[in-house]
Amino acid sequence: MSNSFANERTDIKNLIINKELKKYDSLTFLDTKNAILDLRDYHGKLILLNFWATWCAPCKEEMPSLDSLQSHKDLDNLKIFPINIGKDNNQKALKFFEELKIKNLEIYFDPPTTLAKKFSLRGLPTSIFFNKEGKEFARIIGSIDFMDEKFIEWLQNYN
Repeated sequence: MSNSFANERTDIKNLIINKELKKYDSLTFLDTKNAILDLRDYHGKLILLNFWATWCAPCKEEMPSLDSLQSHKDLDNLKIFPINIGKDNNQKALKFFEELKIKNLEIYFDPPTTLAKKFSLRGLPTSIFFNKEGKEFARIIGSIDFMDEKFIEWLQNYN
């Protein structure tokens, strides 16, 4: 399959496909133990960064479908990083995941919101997609049902 979808048309809600792939120098964030993760270590995988906060109602609404997406049988090369940018502590973020029965995803953090600034985030939730070469090819601004068939079919083109 081709990786050039510049003129791709889609009717998936809130999906914006980049006309040109965007490359970033360094994309790092933290896990729950404050260890630094670097997106470059995940080249070869399809990456989804999902920015969320515990106080965000649309984030709460979409998180269960995002959790299901991580274990989708046809997307075995997908790695999802839900990154909390709401300045929530570990306990508050863990409680949020427990209440929603999230079991396929881990929690990550972006202090002091360096990625939020780098990506010029305008609202939550926002999901950013990176191809196997680590280049941004699309975003979803706002919440969606990640288990929607049209969305899954679209994403499989990049897997």
